[in-house]
Amino acid sequence: MGSAYEEKVKVFFNEHLHEDEEIRYILDGEGFFDVRGIGDEWVRIHLVQGDLIILPAGIYHRFTTDSKNYIKAMRLFKDEPKWTPLDRAPELDGNPARRGYISRN
Repeated sequence: MGSAYEEKVKVFFNEHLHEDEEIRYILDGEGFFDVRGIGDEWVRIHLVQGDLIILPAGIYHRFTTDSKNYIKAMRLFKDEPKWTPLDRAPELDGNPARRGYISRN
C-alpha cells in the first residue's frame, strides 16, 4: 500500500492519548480501537460501517485495521481541532487530561 500508508498505520497503533475527546464515525471498512481498562488491560472494540465511538480525553488507546487493511473514518471535533497524539510515557501521569480521566474512573 506504500510506505506513507504504512508509517501512518504505525502512528495509530502506538499507544497514546489526546487532550480532547476523539470522536470517530466509521464511513466504510472495519477496524479496532484498543483502549486501556481500569486495571490497565487492553479492551478491544470492533468498529464497522455506521459505528460512532467517543473516547474521552486522557484515555490511552491505539487503533488498527482488520485483515482487509481498509477503513474510512471521519474524525469529529467539539471545539478547535487538535490532532496531536501524546505517546504513553510516565511524565504524562501529570497531564491535566490524563489526571481528569483518572479522577472520573
